[in-house]
Amino acid sequence: MTDMKVGELARATGLTVRTLHHYDEIGLLRPASRTPSGHRLYGLDEVERLQRIASLRHLGFSLEQVRDCLERPEFSLPHVLELHLDRVDRELERGARLRTLLASLRARVSEPGGASVEEITETIDATLTWARYYSAEQLEALEIRRAEVGEERIAEVQQEWQVLYSDFETAMTDGLPPNAPAVRALAERAAALISEFTGGDAGLAQSLDTMYRQEGGQRTLARHGTKLPDGLWEYMGEARRAYLADG
Repeated sequence: MTDMKVGELARATGLTVRTLHHYDEIGLLRPASRTPSGHRLYGLDEVERLQRIASLRHLGFSLEQVRDCLERPEFSLPHVLELHLDRVDRELERGARLRTLLASLRARVSEPGGASVEEITETIDATLTWARYYSAEQLEALEIRRAEVGEERIAEVQQEWQVLYSDFETAMTDGLPPNAPAVRALAERAAALISEFTGGDAGLAQSLDTMYRQEGGQRTLARHGTKLPDGLWEYMGEARRAYLADG
């Protein structure tokens, strides 16, 4: 690859020359060399680094956080691209579901009798659920947290939740009161998983709690493929309150 001047790199990527100058000034993306007249030149290594920067920015990382990630071996270009692909896949999945609902609703409202209340409210719900409970900054923080934790650990946590639901169900079926020591241990495990999800951010934890409380825990989990037996969500809530009361 022939080294690119800053203007060429700007045109090829859609960035502005001013942005690339700024990245150089703050040490985020240094040119490989300069021409005798002082023009910045960028090679393959710099372009690959710029891709990492662009992907991390799309994932919601601040410039300061991007700088930190670029110095960490776990944020190699292949891994950053994997994180970016996962984010895009999830955006496409949410977008595809919302598009299906919107298209169906558009067709139904033009028919005699129109759309049902249930069809309209389901579309509204798909549009607003996350935005209703999380600020833009919190959604970005969750994406950053997801990148920090890693997809492997996220998969492990999802499995741990399934085991935990099963253990809670066993305790409920066995007639253990929510404040029993064995149930308290389950509530402690649940609290640890929630803390890992939020990174200990009290604001995120509050938004999560509000969403589950107002949307209904069983309904929210069912959207993600987890169906709880009748009464289990309430039992878990009582166990959590007993655990928190014990300090």
